[in-house]
Amino acid sequence: MSRRPALTPEHLVTRFAHAPRVRVAVVGDAMLDVYLRGDVERISPEAPVPVLRVRDRRDALGGAANVVQNVLALGSRCELVAAIGRDRTGERLAQLLGDAGTEPRGLVATDRPTTTKTRLVARSQQLLRYDEEDDGDLAGADVAAVIAAVECAVADADALVFEDYNKGVLVPAVIAAGMHAARAKGIPVVVDPKFRNFFAFQGATVFKPNRRELEQALGATVDLDHPDAMPEALARLGAEHLLLTLSERGMALFGRDGTTVRIPTRAREVFDVVGAGDTVTAWLAVMLACGASVAEAAEVANYAAGVQVGKFGAASVAPDEVLAAVARDHA
Repeated sequence: MSRRPALTPEHLVTRFAHAPRVRVAVVGDAMLDVYLRGDVERISPEAPVPVLRVRDRRDALGGAANVVQNVLALGSRCELVAAIGRDRTGERLAQLLGDAGTEPRGLVATDRPTTTKTRLVARSQQLLRYDEEDDGDLAGADVAAVIAAVECAVADADALVFEDYNKGVLVPAVIAAGMHAARAKGIPVVVDPKFRNFFAFQGATVFKPNRRELEQALGATVDLDHPDAMPEALARLGAEHLLLTLSERGMALFGRDGTTVRIPTRAREVFDVVGAGDTVTAWLAVMLACGASVAEAAEVANYAAGVQVGKFGAASVAPDEVLAAVARDHA
């Protein structure tokens, strides 16, 4: 067991000052999150379901696009490579990215619909979510267009993020192209995986599944009190570090050299866990690009996640909020 890095507000101020000088490339499944909020005052006479009277609609960046939003909140620059549809939802997603401060040059238009998740919410309680998507793997000319966009984005990047939601963008050819470009440039690679291509990210700097995803891929239960199996898992993954997210138990970082760092949760109040994983991924990438060690980057990202879960929806976290959280622990 290794010691966790000692973070101080003064040290983080120096790290954060470097953030505006770095650029992150994010490759993966972008989506539009739609929130329909209102009141429920009656049951439908047509079926035993509540009737939501919508008072407000909010569109937000989701999936890989939310990682971009979190990178931008740190003051860093970011480019997203993703597939969207030739539809109004795709136009809206591109507009939101532009409004957030990034050029949508890496968005590849396809003949499939833009992934959209619509949530019906009454008094902060989610009643229902419905998804509109085609999650089949990209193929042919679409894959070639994504690979070209990946190579262009990585050429300007100081870190690369793969954000997989199993929506078909991260096919093996796209992953291989991104990994090759990142290795050639010598930049860190952070992977937030899903099951479909779990073992395709050989050479990643940080591989960040949650416990359920790792156990599903390995086909075995992960015993954190006896982490002897982690070197074997790392060997199969081909990653330098495995960062296992553990919900209310925080995170555990395992290195290829056998080091282990346990990071307890920093959340003071949990309001909504949507987007917490995206926050961790974005902060990891920016901190690594700023020169932090993997252990330090994981610790800072954990603080950011603790702030994020106190907000509603896939919200971003600003450096001042993380500094305040660290300062509270040093008071």
